[in-house]
Amino acid sequence: MIPYDPLITRLAEYALAELSPSDEALNTASLCLMDSLGCGMLALDFPECTRLLGPQFSESSPGCPIPGTAFRLNALEAAFSISCMNRWLDFNDTWLAREWGHPSDNLGALLAAANHQNLLGIPLSMHELLIYLIKAYEIQGLLAEDNAFNRVGLDHVILVKVASTACAGAILGLNLDQLRAAISQAWIDGQSLRTYRHAPNTGARKSWAAGDAATRALRLCFLTLRGEAGYPTALSAKIWGFQDVYFGGEPLLLKRELGCYVIENILFKVSFPAEFHAQTAVEAGFALHPEFIKRRAELESIHIRSHESALRIISKQAALTNPADRDHCLQYMLAVALLNGSLTAAHYADSYHLAHPEIDLLRAKMHVTECPEFSSDYLDPAKRSIANSITLCFSNGDDLTQTCEFPLGHRQRRAEARPQLIAKFQNALHSKFSSAKTQQLQKICLEPDLLRTFSAHDFLTLWVRES
Repeated sequence: MIPYDPLITRLAEYALAELSPSDEALNTASLCLMDSLGCGMLALDFPECTRLLGPQFSESSPGCPIPGTAFRLNALEAAFSISCMNRWLDFNDTWLAREWGHPSDNLGALLAAANHQNLLGIPLSMHELLIYLIKAYEIQGLLAEDNAFNRVGLDHVILVKVASTACAGAILGLNLDQLRAAISQAWIDGQSLRTYRHAPNTGARKSWAAGDAATRALRLCFLTLRGEAGYPTALSAKIWGFQDVYFGGEPLLLKRELGCYVIENILFKVSFPAEFHAQTAVEAGFALHPEFIKRRAELESIHIRSHESALRIISKQAALTNPADRDHCLQYMLAVALLNGSLTAAHYADSYHLAHPEIDLLRAKMHVTECPEFSSDYLDPAKRSIANSITLCFSNGDDLTQTCEFPLGHRQRRAEARPQLIAKFQNALHSKFSSAKTQQLQKICLEPDLLRTFSAHDFLTLWVRES
């Protein structure tokens, strides 16, 4: 079992330990309690304070339907639930640049905001929601194109929070000054560290971090609607601003004009759930699977040529402790692909890993190196490749190489991917709904003229499963 950091242990032990304070300490603590509560009573005379207190929504609100469930939640809970469930299997769409991320993580905040407006009697169609979704993709993706938050230890969900704040705020009717205020709040908000995506701390938080960011974004929008002010130099302020604190004073960049670039170039995970930097490696593994199975006894080593980002975040030699660790391990995913010719979420389970020791034996034979050309093409906006090349080396001196430059979900393979994406959608819905309901939802989603006839609330209501 991996030990905790000493400081974490020390704080926890202090909190649990018996303590015998002095009389002076006890008397002073009583004064602090009294004074704090007294200050609170005085604050109730000030509307700037009281507008932030109390419930955000009436208990009688019909709430936001959560797809695939019988839940109807308030907007904040709905934003979390929708983004959390969409993200859980690491099977949603992806954006790769200097920063990485999943722009569909914003959907929870946007749907919850739109549903909230519908319940207030403010019309907002699913067509309009799609426009906001495009904008959220663009904001998150273009900020990721030029700024590497991962290199200063921050997780990419910071961009979910910023993009969701901007677009959910617009849905909620914030004016220009209010929207600027809300976005400034998102930048100065406490940001998530990437440590939960990396050993030795890899864990399930990476699956609900997007929901957390979506919820926080919506919360900041509602606070702004209640009159909370913004912070104009949240990014540029010396010493205390975001750029000085996290980027050594270097400015955040947004080089490309905002438009529709990101949604047009988004990457889909079509056939299997896997961290996207490994998608082409897995596809190559599938292609090599038949020959590998025939000659696995002769295998001496496996050489993986990859791009720099893959080496930095998913190349792992150490023991893998949980599913979150495995679905972010290049070697593990390739081993499963070679052994099975397939890869599913079930392959990451503890039970599967324990039952198949050959996976780790195969990992031990793998050597990963960077291909500078792959790294360059990865960052080239005209190519946006995610290349991996796999070479199987056999005892008789034979080598067998498979290179995959663009994964199935890439823009260059969109026509090939579309029918498979529809099949993925159908399979997912069949697990929760009848064939008739599945066909209805598919028809609505795939026919723009039909989709635009639905409000967000009416659309979400179609997805409810009665308990």
